[in-house]
Amino acid sequence: MKEQLDAIKNYYQKRAKEYELVYKKPERQLDLTHLHTFLKEQFKNKYVLEVACGTGYWTKTIAESCTEICAIDNSEEVLKLAHSKSYPPNTVVFGQYDLWQFGEEHNEFDSVFGGFIWSHILKKDLPKFLKILLQQTHAKGELIFIDNKYVEGSSTPISRTDEDGNTYQIRQLQNGEEYEVLKNFPTKAEVMALVAELGVEMEWKELEYYWILKLKRRISAEATLL
Repeated sequence: MKEQLDAIKNYYQKRAKEYELVYKKPERQLDLTHLHTFLKEQFKNKYVLEVACGTGYWTKTIAESCTEICAIDNSEEVLKLAHSKSYPPNTVVFGQYDLWQFGEEHNEFDSVFGGFIWSHILKKDLPKFLKILLQQTHAKGELIFIDNKYVEGSSTPISRTDEDGNTYQIRQLQNGEEYEVLKNFPTKAEVMALVAELGVEMEWKELEYYWILKLKRRISAEATLL
């Protein structure tokens, strides 16, 4: 896991200043407008933990309506860019953390948000990933994820698939450097099978270029989850 995470971290540190260019693709603007509206409505008056906040692109949107957002990332480079944006006063707190090292249960957040992080997690590590995040919410807490669908002609082609079904892309930076990046594109059926043992309620929605996933804890399953 560590080797894969280090590779992704190195790539995103190098790509930090180019990261938001992906949100300028003309064909994706309608979907992006939908996502911005959805997030502002979903997190209104909520205490939110955002994992892998990157450059703060989605942090800025969530901060418009939430009570407070704690936005974390393990990359100093992207956090510098996130800090440079303007936010409503006393709303955003940034922190440099490795979510895999969370060693305690906070049980205090109303919501945990992960924007485009699911696709960069190895399939075998997703159960641990979800349990860590669930431990950060209170009994009625929820997890919200948004991520990419694979759309021919808009998505970067898949370069290979490993023996566990994880897919990869070759990403090129503006300086010509190339990196192989883990990028999975889960189906609704795959996600349903994964979360079945977690004791959560699932809501799934697909747009043309993105998917939205909401996981809400069942009170009766709390003891099992923690």
